[in-house]
Amino acid sequence: MLSLAFVLALLWLSISGVYKPAILLLGVGSIALVVWLSRRMDVVGVEHNPALFSWRLPVYWLWLIGQIVKANLEVAAVVLFPAGRIHPTIFTAPVRLKSSVGKVTYGNSITLTPGTVTLQLDRNQIKVHALLKSSAEGVESDAMQRKVVWLERHR
Repeated sequence: MLSLAFVLALLWLSISGVYKPAILLLGVGSIALVVWLSRRMDVVGVEHNPALFSWRLPVYWLWLIGQIVKANLEVAAVVLFPAGRIHPTIFTAPVRLKSSVGKVTYGNSITLTPGTVTLQLDRNQIKVHALLKSSAEGVESDAMQRKVVWLERHR
């Protein structure tokens, strides 16, 4: 629970950018609420311990931010100059991740990337909607799933 609170505090402080007492108090309250809810839902444990990701988590976040920026530029270009480049498709891709946290990380990473949305996540497959062919090829290339496997490899 302490490592969860610590990671949430770091994340909140880095995203907020405002360090006034009232805002800090709201941040502390939010973090306490999330930690309490996580404990009550029994999702705090070895599999969900953010400290276990060590240095790999910030590296993954940086890689994911790069993918989000790249996809943003592709989608913006298509919006500005459509010319028949929009090819929405729904497809299913295999999931070879073992842990539920890894599967959710993978599904959320797909959804965070513009042009793709995770529609359904099953035990061994994921259903994705892609706006562009390049977006679909990005998921089908398995690069993101390999990164999530790398993120969890130390376990």
